[in-house]
Amino acid sequence: MSTNKSIKFRAFEVSEAADKIFTGKIVEKDTAALPAGDVFIRVEYSSLNYKDALSASGSKGVTKNYPHTPGIDAAGTVAWVGKQPVSEQESGSSKISVGSKVLVTGHDLGMNTDGGFGQYIRVPAAWVAPCPKNLDLHTAMLFGTAGQTAAMCIDKLLRFGLDSGLKKEQGPVLVSGASGGVGILAVAILAKLGFQVTASTGKPAAHSLLKKLGASEVIDRKELSASEPRPMVKGRWAAAIDVAGGETLANIIKSLRYGASVAACGLVDSPKLETTVFPFILRGVNLLGIDSAEAPIRYKTQLWEKLSSEWMPAHLADIGQEITFVELPSALDTVLRGGATGRYVLNLQ
Repeated sequence: MSTNKSIKFRAFEVSEAADKIFTGKIVEKDTAALPAGDVFIRVEYSSLNYKDALSASGSKGVTKNYPHTPGIDAAGTVAWVGKQPVSEQESGSSKISVGSKVLVTGHDLGMNTDGGFGQYIRVPAAWVAPCPKNLDLHTAMLFGTAGQTAAMCIDKLLRFGLDSGLKKEQGPVLVSGASGGVGILAVAILAKLGFQVTASTGKPAAHSLLKKLGASEVIDRKELSASEPRPMVKGRWAAAIDVAGGETLANIIKSLRYGASVAACGLVDSPKLETTVFPFILRGVNLLGIDSAEAPIRYKTQLWEKLSSEWMPAHLADIGQEITFVELPSALDTVLRGGATGRYVLNLQ
């Protein structure tokens, strides 16, 4: 496709209708108005994340300027590649060419760069990962940023003390926020890898699905968020993945076993963390920070390969609901209110 060819396409665009009042609607846009970039992609699927709900509701901490098209995830087909060849160093693969199936998650997509809720995007080559041969685009968006984040948590736990050889013998791995996108995928992947998983959620209706995905135990989130004045309590968890922050993360740190680690990737409860150094200097526990947005594309590509093969969980289709443009506003509102269980996949075709 020529660089100056103009194509009309549909997108979900959010505008500021009045001061601090934001509305979203389906509009027709022109590819000529897309931001500069090396790779022009026809988007077939996207997925819904909390950042998308924030952007759609007018959060200036996520998106500074409106009108704007959210969507921090995109899966589609390369329609055009810039004049300069896309090198392996730039893209994470030498296989990015016209017609390639590709994935874009994180970076600035859907934040201040028009995102995956439009049928076309234009992005830098360094944001683009090839879609593994044994992973279709729809399934890739069941993972999306949430799956990448869950995979990074697990990968880091494995590199910092979680012994894949011991698995169930070393004790339970805790996952907080287990009914959300990151949490539910973390539960499913850990169970696929053979770990004993304890899932924490505030949604009783999600218990049966979490058990089906492989959780050996499901506990109420109140068990983790209750105030605990002691600097340490009995070591319970062999490792943990936390999306909550705040009091929940503080309590998890207090209850990790000797040498155990917690991967922190969210702030659903609070961005604040009040704790002491005692768990770190008396039990040697580790607090591991996770950021999937700006992770190098080579690393993301490696994780996509794992997610498409040995880390592919059972019953993955059970956690996803496919929606269309018409259903998008309602789904975004559900995500914003914390009412979603699992993943929404947006079909743009």
